[in-house]
Amino acid sequence: MQQLNIIIIGQQPWDTEIGSNCKDIALELSKFHKVLYVNSPLDRITSIRHRNLDSTKKRLRVISGKENGLVSIKENLWTYYPDCIVESINWLNSAFLFDFINKVNNHRFYKSVLNAITALNFKDYILFNDNELIKCFYLNELLGPKLSVYYSRDYILATPYWKKHGVRLEPLMIAKYDLCLANSTYLSDYCQQYNPESYYVGQGCDLENFSAEKMLPKPLEYKDSFGPVIGYVGALQSIRLDVELIEYIAMSRPEWTVMLVGPEDDKFKNSKLHSLKNVVFTGLKPQDELLKYISSFDVCINPQMINELTIGNYPRKIDEYLAVGKPVVATETRAMGIFNPHVYLAKNKEEYVELIARALEENSEELKLKRKAFAATHTWENSVKSIFHYIVQALTH
Repeated sequence: MQQLNIIIIGQQPWDTEIGSNCKDIALELSKFHKVLYVNSPLDRITSIRHRNLDSTKKRLRVISGKENGLVSIKENLWTYYPDCIVESINWLNSAFLFDFINKVNNHRFYKSVLNAITALNFKDYILFNDNELIKCFYLNELLGPKLSVYYSRDYILATPYWKKHGVRLEPLMIAKYDLCLANSTYLSDYCQQYNPESYYVGQGCDLENFSAEKMLPKPLEYKDSFGPVIGYVGALQSIRLDVELIEYIAMSRPEWTVMLVGPEDDKFKNSKLHSLKNVVFTGLKPQDELLKYISSFDVCINPQMINELTIGNYPRKIDEYLAVGKPVVATETRAMGIFNPHVYLAKNKEEYVELIARALEENSEELKLKRKAFAATHTWENSVKSIFHYIVQALTH
């Protein structure tokens, strides 16, 4: 297929300080196609409350005409900072008033995006919307793309901000796009309710830092450990992780050490885990030290709660564990089904203990290599190939 022009509206801005699925997708697509990554427009409240942030200052310079909002990132890839402000409306309770002002906002945004499209001479473009429900609600109709794609990477309605108007808006948004693509099977099933052209496209991960073969020294915290080490790496947030489940594992098998690597929220800080001799908290560790911890674990766990926030999410940490070749025990969810048979999936706390014991007993070099090989298939190249497959399929129908 000839080179395509693709406009990506990123819910997360290009200058975000955290990882972004959409940025990784843009980088991969730009290897073969022209990509314009459009940042969400600055809203009124942010322009006031966060006016001292560098990111806000940059957008205000663009809006005042002191800086060009269209920036070349590399060959075939540009990012655009819109030269407009939109009104902050999510606090409105009236759906009628919300929709009225949102139409005005969307028209402002559209006119700004059109300037970038014209400057790049984009024709017959594809619109790829990264989960942006509000500021892009009318953009599909206004831009009139050759093909529109809605990308679902999180069940965002689980968060209060998006839930307020999103419960009404997202089903309508999904239904009016030509194609809906999701990074988890749970989310593709969710989108399928409103649009039959909804598909699972997998998740890409950057696993280079988790595939080292060299022997790494054990972390200093191992002076406080004994027996097999059962480990978790990530933020210790009780809204996502089951504190009681971790307590049960530690108390059921006092001969194991449970090592938790990451910053704690208040529930974790006040939990009985801190009184158990076989539980070690390391606190927050730099990203480049995480491999050292994962490499030293005998079994990795992902003891997540099952709730709206977690049930549909693709857990990248599972790929990181598997890339190191470690046995993994995780909570069974629809989204976790794709990891069978490389991960032990537990339905309850008793199964967690049973499966950790089984993982310790069964572990072998052969299984380690199979886990690594499986994790290696979850690349951005493969995910974007799947995305592109459905785009081509829709364009050629």
